[in-house]
Amino acid sequence: MESRYWIAFSSIEQIDSRFVQRLYNYFGDIEKAFNANVKELGQIDGLSVKKAEKFVKLRDKINLDKTYDEVVKRGVKFLMFEDEKYPKMLRQIENPPAVLYYKGDLSSCNFERTLAVVGSRKASTNARKDLAKVIGELANTDICVVSGLASGIDTVAHEAALNNNLKTIGVIASGFDYTYPASNKELYSRIENGNGVILTEYYPTFEPLKFRFPQRNRIVSGLSYGTLVAEASLRSGALITANLTLEQGRELMCMPGLISNPNTQGIYKLLKNGAALVTEANDILNALNWEVKTEKQLSFNDLSLEEDEQKIYEALHIESKGVDELLTITKLKIDNLLMHLTTLELKGIIVQVDGDRYKKVN
Repeated sequence: MESRYWIAFSSIEQIDSRFVQRLYNYFGDIEKAFNANVKELGQIDGLSVKKAEKFVKLRDKINLDKTYDEVVKRGVKFLMFEDEKYPKMLRQIENPPAVLYYKGDLSSCNFERTLAVVGSRKASTNARKDLAKVIGELANTDICVVSGLASGIDTVAHEAALNNNLKTIGVIASGFDYTYPASNKELYSRIENGNGVILTEYYPTFEPLKFRFPQRNRIVSGLSYGTLVAEASLRSGALITANLTLEQGRELMCMPGLISNPNTQGIYKLLKNGAALVTEANDILNALNWEVKTEKQLSFNDLSLEEDEQKIYEALHIESKGVDELLTITKLKIDNLLMHLTTLELKGIIVQVDGDRYKKVN
């Protein structure tokens, strides 16, 4: 099975996807590429004998079946570069991943409407609020938000997508044995369980090492038709992603911020160099020339709610409310209220926000 060879390649930490693609393109067959000897590898233009010998030495230590089974037993799914479901936008970049490992529902994501969102890990309160507002204006459309599941702007982007009935893709810089940052464990779970996909090019055991984050950025922008930079200093990962976006021939957009904030210096540099200015969702749609589809809204009668669930739903009609407020309005006992809140969340009708507050899904 060819997938075993792709996975075996990706399990070798000392090589990267560029090396795998070089061998695959030369031999035209992943099994032949993996099993090539030093002499055959030496025929590849630009591949040194030393590098060929190093690869063969590492390859000979691999047990194909064990390497494959380690992925399967973890419940991790995967796509090979040659798979027809491999995202077409990602396939077009200069250095596409050889393998994509993922958890979640790949088919739920619309890869024809992918928007990358990047920015500072130490995002300002203004940037967080403004980004949540802009993404909120895209609610219930078929747009899929792509980001890196880091703290700061990435987290705001994913949460805003989930809170507004949008699918989201989280691209991580490690294998699935690691959750980084640990504070996003719940966010990982929400995305995996029906709200999108978490994906990575890294074999499950690979750690989130520093050099892997810039490598990850090419996938965030590569999956997307355009990148929105929400906040970025002059030396930041977000600016790296912005440059990758331009190199990949994709649309670059920026949200303005306070000129006194050091994290906006990169933003204004990009804007001066021609990035599109975004202050509302329509600016994104215009920049990407998108006409988006809005999902059908559920009417009250479509929901088939129990009597106590209806009380909760009606209480959330206008704005979010905390548990204490809902207890007062619905007159339910705390145990029953919490049970129904959980049920309504699982149905996708309401969502928890800001600690113990709940709001209707638009």
